[in-house]
Amino acid sequence: MSTSYGTHTTLSDNSRSDLIEKHDDEPPPPVPPLPLQGGSRSAWLTVAGAWMVQFSTFGYLNAFGVYQVDYYTRIFLSHVSPSNISWIGSVQLFLMYAPAVFVGSAFDAGYFHYVQIAGSLLLVVSIFMLSLVQPNAYYQVFLAQGLGIGLSVGLLFLPSLSIVAHHFSLPRRRALATGIVVSGASAGGIVFPILLNHLFAHPRLGFATGVRVSGAVVAALLLLANCAMRTRLPPKHRRAIFTREGLTRIAHDGAYLWSIAGAFCTNLGLFVPFFYLQLFSADHDVAPAITTYILAILNGGSTLGRILPLALADALSVGVYTMLLPAILTSAALVFALFGATSTGGVVTVAALFGFSSGAYVSLIPPLLGALCTDLSELGLRMGLAFSLVGTSMLVGTPIFGALLVPPRPGRALVWWKALVFAGVRHLTGPPSRSLPCRPVLSPHPSHLPPSPPPSCSLSLHPDP
Repeated sequence: MSTSYGTHTTLSDNSRSDLIEKHDDEPPPPVPPLPLQGGSRSAWLTVAGAWMVQFSTFGYLNAFGVYQVDYYTRIFLSHVSPSNISWIGSVQLFLMYAPAVFVGSAFDAGYFHYVQIAGSLLLVVSIFMLSLVQPNAYYQVFLAQGLGIGLSVGLLFLPSLSIVAHHFSLPRRRALATGIVVSGASAGGIVFPILLNHLFAHPRLGFATGVRVSGAVVAALLLLANCAMRTRLPPKHRRAIFTREGLTRIAHDGAYLWSIAGAFCTNLGLFVPFFYLQLFSADHDVAPAITTYILAILNGGSTLGRILPLALADALSVGVYTMLLPAILTSAALVFALFGATSTGGVVTVAALFGFSSGAYVSLIPPLLGALCTDLSELGLRMGLAFSLVGTSMLVGTPIFGALLVPPRPGRALVWWKALVFAGVRHLTGPPSRSLPCRPVLSPHPSHLPPSPPPSCSLSLHPDP
């Protein structure tokens, strides 16, 4: 007779002395934590940290118009054509997106903090190196600002967006949190142009000191951001970035591919005003005081555009695509409106409205890609692949615009009509097909969850007709 104390004994077939002891109350394997629906204190601290990253990265890139128009074209690189100068800014934008597929894979593998620290150090060093470049040394500016700052922003940008999905499971709430995060880029686009314009024009400070002051601001914010952001979900098992199974899923995902194609076309012209609106204002005799602040006005509208549409989508329970399509069409219409906006009031109006519509577009793309992803373990990879492909359009879009501005003969006025038509038409070719299907709610670990309910059109690419 034997007594059991929470265990039972099994005799092997070979020997009765072979005993295998098993606990009846052995707990099941631990289930990875799921994202919180509403967001905890850690979640909102992560949102705040990601906001500071966006402020310091994309926000700093939004101030490139100050470098191009107010300093490089007139003083520092006066012998270089506007198209060649714009290559510095377009390489920045390209590198912000191009390494995203590798950065996204590192994010999925659990290297979030390592990537953020490396990107933060490189960005601060690159900004301070920019303050040391010599006048008329185009290659020095290109290396420090185009390659250095661009690559560091590429390391920081995507993970600071993807980390939001770790803390919010409801797609609409996740979209709102993402909108708050990307509004940091617009806030930076307000602060940095004003800061740099005043510092560059100051007789005792000038270019070098102005760049160093902006670098100190970026360093302080990135330090706080790295202390605030936290991950929640466990890393995915290490594997090759591209697998046959993963590529097959992507190749058959029509909604995902059409969305990338549409974003590629739109981004050929989306950032043109951020690079050239200040030059447009100066070339059309807009008041100098307004010209100085035109990028701040543009980014001020973008701040509202990055938050309000997502807040409305959350409140009205409408799909991301429902808000995305009007944003694209409005941006295209405002580019064409520049043909008649040749006065101070007209340029200010277009700047504020274009900032709002373009900000809405930028903030809606990450939630759109998230809604198209059915497994959070692939979110970084899918967003990275999309951003890498779209980055190519940013590399060529603004230089093409700059080349179209060049007059046929030296000394003639800039040819704005060809460049504006190019930018506006590129917007109109961007909206993806409305025949895309509804997609199910994404799940972080499908094997641990019960079957999902039928997909809701409020979480899909577009509502059912």
